[in-house]
Amino acid sequence: MKLYTTPMAPNPERVMCVMREKSITDIEIVNVDLFKGEHKSKEYRQTSPFAQVPALELDDGRVLTESKAICMYLEGLYPEPNLFGKTPEETAFIEMWDRRVEFMWLMPLAMWLRHGHPGFAVLEKQIAENAPRGEKGFRWFAKRLDAELSGRDFIAGERFTIADITAFVSVGFARVAKWKPNAEETPNLLAWRDRMLARPCGSK
Repeated sequence: MKLYTTPMAPNPERVMCVMREKSITDIEIVNVDLFKGEHKSKEYRQTSPFAQVPALELDDGRVLTESKAICMYLEGLYPEPNLFGKTPEETAFIEMWDRRVEFMWLMPLAMWLRHGHPGFAVLEKQIAENAPRGEKGFRWFAKRLDAELSGRDFIAGERFTIADITAFVSVGFARVAKWKPNAEETPNLLAWRDRMLARPCGSK
């Protein structure tokens, strides 16, 4: 198999974290430079028609895009350690928190950066008023997540799951906005981040 990815971008990094946690080393890695427009090239669109990264090319030539779909596929091929849930109840709560983090934290962050950071102007037309809306939503959910983590060590329950990975890549991406958890405003999120950095997903 072959994984087309972009270093540090949150959705590709989500897949890379899953691979590190599962010690997957037999997938070829191909880097795609978004800022040079390589994802929009004719050649790459033959692999990923919607110009999406990441993209996982299977051995039979079919291609999976959408980071969550790729992560779920890898979970099926490499079931341990389990990241998506072992029981219907656990799976549901993991999915709930993974979606919350993605839609209520990562997406506002993407809006903040894509429309407010000058470095992202090359990727799309920026709409200035979207940046503060995204920043406000991101900061609000950071405090909400910090409160949740006052009573547990992981995002979705008592163990590490895909929800932690989605949150971890969000924190990593937030560095572009010069934001990171701190002891004054988000101490529980800071402690959680430090625990994640000590895991395989936190190694580069």
